[in-house]
Amino acid sequence: MRTSLISVLSLNLGLVLGQSCLPSNSSNAWQQKTFNTLVTFGDSYTDENRLGYFINHNGSAPPTGWEGGVNYDASSGGRIWARYASIYSNLNLYNYAVSGAVCSNKISPRYFSAINAPFPDILGYELPAFIADSNYTSPNGTAFFTGKPSDTIYTIWIGTNDIGNYAFLTDSQVRGKTLPDYLSCVYQVVKALYDNGARYFVLMNLAPLQLAPLYATPENDGVKNAPFWPDKPSNITEVSYRMWESVATLNALYEYRTPFELLIADSYPEAKIANFDVNALMTDIWTHPEGYLNGTEKANVTGFVKHCQGSGANQTCSRRESPDSYVWFDELHPSEQVDRVIAKEFGEVVKGVSRWAKYWG
Repeated sequence: MRTSLISVLSLNLGLVLGQSCLPSNSSNAWQQKTFNTLVTFGDSYTDENRLGYFINHNGSAPPTGWEGGVNYDASSGGRIWARYASIYSNLNLYNYAVSGAVCSNKISPRYFSAINAPFPDILGYELPAFIADSNYTSPNGTAFFTGKPSDTIYTIWIGTNDIGNYAFLTDSQVRGKTLPDYLSCVYQVVKALYDNGARYFVLMNLAPLQLAPLYATPENDGVKNAPFWPDKPSNITEVSYRMWESVATLNALYEYRTPFELLIADSYPEAKIANFDVNALMTDIWTHPEGYLNGTEKANVTGFVKHCQGSGANQTCSRRESPDSYVWFDELHPSEQVDRVIAKEFGEVVKGVSRWAKYWG
């Protein structure tokens, strides 16, 4: 027992020393780099047009070498954070995110009637789509993907759907699967990308979903009914606290899993990973909105811009004035102004100087 305890303490001490010393040193590898390419994976927080392609083509995936273009009315109500990040940091964007996605449909699949199938996931669709594109050459001999291991950043921001309603939050995951399975899936994606040549990664942790109107408490103006969850339970306080517990638990695991994989397990030799604490950034925006929001009205952290009534073809929606005064665009998604803030900070992350990131490797 004593030997086991000493081993655990030694491991924890190693991680503590790693956290206190290595992040500042590891960030030097980023500060000395010039990046040209950004590859993103995720869900509606990052998607531009991929889910739309599935919907408009009877559930069929985009062909290899497909370019979706810019979406000026994405889930933020405008351009998405990844597009802004590509503009602010002068990066070529390859965006594989799909609205509604989870990390793996073998863990927490979510059915989507519009395509008569589960939402395409990262492990089963987004990752293979990128790998196919990374090896694709057009008929005229031009390579579709021009990124190199030394100048390409790979970003994963997933989890909003994995731990949300119709998944872990409502005990709808595949039988026997647990929250750590979701997290392990993220690092499985990292390994597959690493094996395909990736060396620089930014992992974005879970947003403060307990503050989103869909999951917030009554005092934070949590909604009782929403298009995203029409059969939501009446005890929205319980819903909010369970969501908060899941977010906090997984983000704590994120903090230690990355240094473990790089420094202890040596899973990705020569790789560099930045853990972007987007949760802390968004919480700071929510807590101190006057420092981030630039709308013409008073900052609004509990309301949202887009309000809809009805469903399907009978749904009608309206938008509030001054959208840049809001943290939330709708019940679940950050506003375009919040996405701009995330994109600007992402630029600091890839420079190796962000106070919201820890650097490993």
